[in-house]
Amino acid sequence: MRLTSFTDFGLRALMRMASEPDRAFSTAELAGEFDLSRHHLTKIMAALAQAGIVVTRRGGGGGARLGRAADKISLGDIVRVLESDQALVNCFAADGGSCSISPQCRLKARLGSAETAFLAELDRSTLAEVALPPLAHASIPAL
Repeated sequence: MRLTSFTDFGLRALMRMASEPDRAFSTAELAGEFDLSRHHLTKIMAALAQAGIVVTRRGGGGGARLGRAADKISLGDIVRVLESDQALVNCFAADGGSCSISPQCRLKARLGSAETAFLAELDRSTLAEVALPPLAHASIPAL
């Protein structure tokens, strides 16, 4: 199974956010660290916020932070959210896709089982388990 760059970028951002769960991260900061498009990352954060995985706040002191503890967010939950509009194969599409061999296809059920097993395996791990080490922040000398 291949994950989209949308999911890859979302996982990277969340891994960083899990390193400092009480801190708000700006999309500019995360995009800069991982050399990602800020516009693309904004769309990712919107999807994660809609699912409650992150909470966002605009303005000064704003940014995104985890919506719940990293040990309560499974990797499977993240992938389901970020891959929600990506069918594994065309016939899995929400509209049924187009298949020239349906209804006699015996592959669809096996692919469905494989996708379920893949997500079940990801459900066994949490964001906390893959969190990146915290970055060393430049300290400001006391005056």
